[in-house]
Amino acid sequence: MKTYLNQSVSLTVSGTRLPIKGRLIDLGTDILVLHNGFQFLYVPLVHIQQLTRCPAHESNFGEPTEPPLDPTMDLSYRKVLLNAKGMFSELHIAGSQTVHGYVTSIMNDFFVFYSPMFRSLYVSMRHLKILVPYDPHTTPYALEQDKFPIHPSTASLARTFDQQLRKFENEFVILDLGEHPEKIGLLKSVHNNLVELVTADGASTFIHLDHVKTIHRP
Repeated sequence: MKTYLNQSVSLTVSGTRLPIKGRLIDLGTDILVLHNGFQFLYVPLVHIQQLTRCPAHESNFGEPTEPPLDPTMDLSYRKVLLNAKGMFSELHIAGSQTVHGYVTSIMNDFFVFYSPMFRSLYVSMRHLKILVPYDPHTTPYALEQDKFPIHPSTASLARTFDQQLRKFENEFVILDLGEHPEKIGLLKSVHNNLVELVTADGASTFIHLDHVKTIHRP
């Protein structure tokens, strides 16, 4: 893909309905950077289903400005997260789902994202599709900083995502931003990579850990 650096490309990203188009700015071992004319998009390579060159009539994305993250860093997914820590950002997790807030903690295979809507959101690294850091002077929903201070969870963090979920056993939780009613309920257990959730009707539903994208407590 290095032959397409500084050229206009079209990406098909898993979980998104439409291709993402822009200029390919940088390429790391497990992530790439795309500039769509307005924003810098950081896309983990594992979610790229296809990358092709844009037709000539779709190639005008303008000259990119200075990226909000350090352009001199050795580009990798983890380093992007570390550089984005404390910076107002947008996450694309699946389909049309986007979340706005701040990366506050980074663990082995998940990170904590603090947002005005969900407060502390625990995000599996394997399910982040796109990270969009905003200008350093931007705040969520144009809120004044004193009206939206960052209050990371005081709960102790585990090293891995499955261990973190076990800490929430016997608590009411919301999985995957509550996209389906059966992903809201009492987290009964996490065992052998299966999450048991008791839903509103009192029945248990089982979800494989590999398919849990996010978790938060309302």
